[in-house]
Amino acid sequence: MGELMAGNGKKIAAALAAVGLYLEQEEAIVAEKEGVLSRPGIPAFSQWSQTGRQEMMTMRRLTQLRTFTRF
Repeated sequence: MGELMAGNGKKIAAALAAVGLYLEQEEAIVAEKEGVLSRPGIPAFSQWSQTGRQEMMTMRRLTQLRTFTRF
């Protein structure tokens, strides 16, 4: 039995190395996705900021339509 395993040693080592590399790549992908989702520079959605942006757009639209006479 030892003689049969002697010829397969390189194949087994190559297979284990390939599996190890695959697992490292999977972990890197998961870590990258978690990093993208938890970046501190991106603020979370806020209803207040959304309302403020809508109000600014409404005022700009009304100004462009010349609704106000004293601007």
